[in-house]
Amino acid sequence: MTSVNSLVNIAVFGIGGAVLVAALIGLLLVLSGSSRGLPPRVLTGFGVVSIVLWVVLPALAALNAMSAGFGFWLGFGTASVVAMVMYAVNAAMLPMVARRQALVSGRSSLAGIKPTPSVLSGGLFVCLAMSLLVTGVMAFLT
Repeated sequence: MTSVNSLVNIAVFGIGGAVLVAALIGLLLVLSGSSRGLPPRVLTGFGVVSIVLWVVLPALAALNAMSAGFGFWLGFGTASVVAMVMYAVNAAMLPMVARRQALVSGRSSLAGIKPTPSVLSGGLFVCLAMSLLVTGVMAFLT
């Protein structure tokens, strides 16, 4: 029954978080298509909301797994998968934002932005480190 609970946590927090991130990036795409572009404060706000989602949802998944009595490592695994699902959505959709910004601003150099394997693997490492941190904090709080 442990694996079912972990899969439910991943589905609720991971897929739910991925949908929220996709909606946030979609809103960014719509707003970046305006003739005046986006002011820096709006871009900063999008970044802050994205990072808050990326930290809070894996922390809640870890807390849910550990409060059910499954232990630190299962909480860490659940938080890691949730963070990686959200990261995958970001990595897949952000090149679309760069292409859209290139069309609006007229800078063709933005259109060719694609994540390299080293950047993607670095992001996965950051997901694991962040998951370890939030799981540790949640273990300390419970």
